[in-house]
Amino acid sequence: MKKVLILTLWAAATAACAQSDYDKSRATEVYAPVPRAVDTSGPVPSDAVVLFDGRNLEAWEAVKGGAAKWKLVDGAVEATKGTGDIRTRQSFCDVQLHVEWMTPAVPAENAPTGQARNNSGVFLQERYEVQVLDSYKAETYVNGQAGSVYKQSVPLVNASRPPETWQTYDIVYKAPRFDAGGKVSEKARVTVLHNGVVVQNGFEIEGPTAWIGQPPYESHGCAPIRLQDHGDAVRFRNIWVRPL
Repeated sequence: MKKVLILTLWAAATAACAQSDYDKSRATEVYAPVPRAVDTSGPVPSDAVVLFDGRNLEAWEAVKGGAAKWKLVDGAVEATKGTGDIRTRQSFCDVQLHVEWMTPAVPAENAPTGQARNNSGVFLQERYEVQVLDSYKAETYVNGQAGSVYKQSVPLVNASRPPETWQTYDIVYKAPRFDAGGKVSEKARVTVLHNGVVVQNGFEIEGPTAWIGQPPYESHGCAPIRLQDHGDAVRFRNIWVRPL
């Protein structure tokens, strides 16, 4: 009888302890708001804004004014020398951006070098550039090679593929914040995956991209995504963005 009583008390104590732990665990459980579902079974997430799917440039315009004048070739858009940069008609702030790009073949002899080796760029909010360049077995200043935040941050590794091979950028970007007086209160941050490899890991952007010097931040709001015409026939395809 005594043994039964002890076992009964032990079982009750164990149950009470378990119940207590369960109640404690519920204190840290969150049930709302429920994240909305995103369908990822297709080529593009269901909540993405498709900027270019190979059919037309309706989502883009020329920075010089008017319609975008880059060439459509085999489901891609090719930077066309002299037509100038193009930008999205829609403005964005914080985003997840997917871009695929390809540089053309280089000649066997007298191949261009450095920054002349098929150059372009992806500009976030029209100001902050992730460099596009043929950096496969090619030399240039390292904060200007593919995957760099141009003239600011060297990529962690060189993940470049050969010319005439499609490459991907997956970019997670947090726009800068400004206080009521227009002074930057939180700098922009960017993470870049080049061909699936992290090459920028939450880098804090120092200010707008510049070829010479380092301009300070100036207050701005949401702005277009911009692709650079650097005079080279770089191609882009499958561009989509998810506002965050």
